[in-house]
Amino acid sequence: MGESDPWDGPAVVHKVFLAAPKPTWPYPALDVKQEAAGINARLADLEAKHPGLVRFTGGRILYTGDDPGPWIRSTAGADAILVMDLTSNTPSQFEALEKIDTPMVLFQRPLTGWAFMRFASYIQRGKRADMINSSQYGDLVPHLHMFRTIHHLANSKVLVVRPGSPDASSFQAWTEQFGTQVEFPTFQELQEAFRQVSPKLAGEAAQEFTKAALKVVEPKPPDIVDSVRFHLASLEVLRRRRANALTIDCLGGFRRNELPAYPCVAFSKLNDAGLYGVCEADFQSTMTQLLLTSYSGKPGFVSDPTFDTSRNEVIHAHCVSATRLMGLQSAPSPYVIRTHMEDEKGVSLQVELPVRETITCGKFASPKTFLVSEGEVIANLDDRRGCRTKIVTRVADARKMAEGFTGGLHRVLFYGSYSGAIERMGRLMGFKTVREC
Repeated sequence: MGESDPWDGPAVVHKVFLAAPKPTWPYPALDVKQEAAGINARLADLEAKHPGLVRFTGGRILYTGDDPGPWIRSTAGADAILVMDLTSNTPSQFEALEKIDTPMVLFQRPLTGWAFMRFASYIQRGKRADMINSSQYGDLVPHLHMFRTIHHLANSKVLVVRPGSPDASSFQAWTEQFGTQVEFPTFQELQEAFRQVSPKLAGEAAQEFTKAALKVVEPKPPDIVDSVRFHLASLEVLRRRRANALTIDCLGGFRRNELPAYPCVAFSKLNDAGLYGVCEADFQSTMTQLLLTSYSGKPGFVSDPTFDTSRNEVIHAHCVSATRLMGLQSAPSPYVIRTHMEDEKGVSLQVELPVRETITCGKFASPKTFLVSEGEVIANLDDRRGCRTKIVTRVADARKMAEGFTGGLHRVLFYGSYSGAIERMGRLMGFKTVREC
């Protein structure tokens, strides 16, 4: 894993300017080429100030009446297209844009033209499009992150480990929509990778992991070594397959003796490192993390929610949690080393998560639907009931969320407010956002 990994590269964003050969609006003496040069300079400055997000290409001025064929071909390979109108009277250019399925964003400054009407129609019709109507170039920055997210999903690979013969066709819709590749390692491959990890290296890593904990409650040292050894094995499988996400039928696999250890610690460490480890072979939650971790720079917490409508609260609980939920570069949260709750075996983490913070709770219900809500973390809950890590969140309408619940049990929590960004990414990537409460 390194900077050359395809999912970590900047998005390729193709620029195009729209103009009439002889402007009338915004004024007849407008120097179109000079106008485009000034915008290009500002965009180059944005690219430099936000390294790693985008690489701008293109920059052609597409005039009314031009043959759009060469320009359309020049957009091949772009993750997104940034459209900027310089004048009014550009109808033929929109005929070209209609032929392209690449996500596109209109950046329209005041007093240029009326391209916003076309993009409003695109948005209403569900074309992969969004727009920014602003005099401030800084308003482009959230979309730079969105462009990178598009690139990230298109170049990611998810490894799904579960029993039986894999049905690749059930994942095809996801690949067609987002570009994300899926492969199906076997439990035997994980076992072999585990055996190949040096016991001495695993022991040293386990000592470091234990030393950083607040305390150890139930697990014995050999169990901790096995859990850390499984993390090292997981990294090796990801490296061999050039993948960045791993989701496993962990409960069944451990009970069938097909896993040498529960992967709770491995998944926590993968998520803390900007990779993805998701329990229970939950592909939808994995895709949710791919979307929002790449956009926000924060790991997600996959949870089993329960409700207390008398207090308008949702309690989120799970035995897998990252420790850097405030950001991949943030200080880790304190954690206690525990067993997996449901069978008192293996090793998991009880993480003390930040409180008095806004969270976004969401999940892909399908490639076309994303469920989302927001709330505030008001407490950590230390109780023998439920999974090891538990947080209490206050939401707008817990009853509405419970009574309208769909899409399977899991939800994924991210620290921060991202509902608006998810809606805009949905426009660009072809999914609808549904507010749960």
